[in-house]
Amino acid sequence: MSPANQSGIFIDPASIPQRRLHTGATMPAIGLGTFGSDHVTPAQVAEAVLGAAAVGYRHFDCASVYGNELQVGASLESILAGGIEREELWITSKLWNDKHGEDDVIDSCRKSLADLRLDFLDLYLVHFPNFHPPGCDVTARSADAQPYVHENYMKTWRKMEALVDLGLVRHIGTSNMTIPKLRLLLRDARIKPAVNEMELHPHFQQPELFHYVVSQGIQAVGYCPIGSPGRPERDRTPEDTAPTEDPVIVKIAHRHGIHPAVVCIKWAVQRGQTPIPFSVNNYRANLAGVVGDPLSDEEMRQIAAIDRDCRLIKGQVFLWKDDQTWEDLWDVHGEITPP
Repeated sequence: MSPANQSGIFIDPASIPQRRLHTGATMPAIGLGTFGSDHVTPAQVAEAVLGAAAVGYRHFDCASVYGNELQVGASLESILAGGIEREELWITSKLWNDKHGEDDVIDSCRKSLADLRLDFLDLYLVHFPNFHPPGCDVTARSADAQPYVHENYMKTWRKMEALVDLGLVRHIGTSNMTIPKLRLLLRDARIKPAVNEMELHPHFQQPELFHYVVSQGIQAVGYCPIGSPGRPERDRTPEDTAPTEDPVIVKIAHRHGIHPAVVCIKWAVQRGQTPIPFSVNNYRANLAGVVGDPLSDEEMRQIAAIDRDCRLIKGQVFLWKDDQTWEDLWDVHGEITPP
């Protein structure tokens, strides 16, 4: 039986909270992520997209590097053929790290559009701020990896702006950025980012970055909103924690009669961020949680108090020198790490 047939009652998309971007456009405040990690096939992701649309999702977060846009595109084509209008959907894709070259940005976007069977994207993000070639694992440093250099990033961003001018994308944004990098981009951009996508969950709340993004009129989209229990082994370290196992989250879940993962989703939406959880089985419960009874102010305060500053997606593979640790990617001291 397909996920669409297992999914249960339809949830009216009009009941889902919306985020208003600085352009005036609105984006559903919860989306379905499509990163299948190492254990969900492209076909399963595509089936989840069909099922999620059937229960009321209208926001889908994609990326070329996920390796499934061709299959997801077939699902989107089916969804649109079924009577849902294109303007009802919000589709995001992302420029991968090896496509930052000025001659690569537009072609990469066109490839995603072709795979997704769309005429335009609602949002296109620079997936990571620094260039990195494909084919390296976390145990090796690539000789061709490059650190963040603002002048180089701006060359990429100018091509992102050109995508808007060409009508291929309606909004552009950033992902995995830091405050010092965003400050430079906001200073120099002709078209400012509409969104910054970042890791956000109860054990990694990133309050300084979150509040900075909001203060600049940029929407915060949060990946790993439940702590990414299915993330690849390469992204796991012994000190990682699981927000869905936190006693505070578990107690709130018991009180509301919902799964701890749904508590994390509810917290995210009520805090003001846009979570994009991926699931092949529980996407309806996540959506229902967003439109159900809210967490109380006291419960929101309790969750705010369990932040452990525990980054789960550390990005070690993108380091550019042998003697570095993952913290160098994230400018943890408030300044861009030197080349």
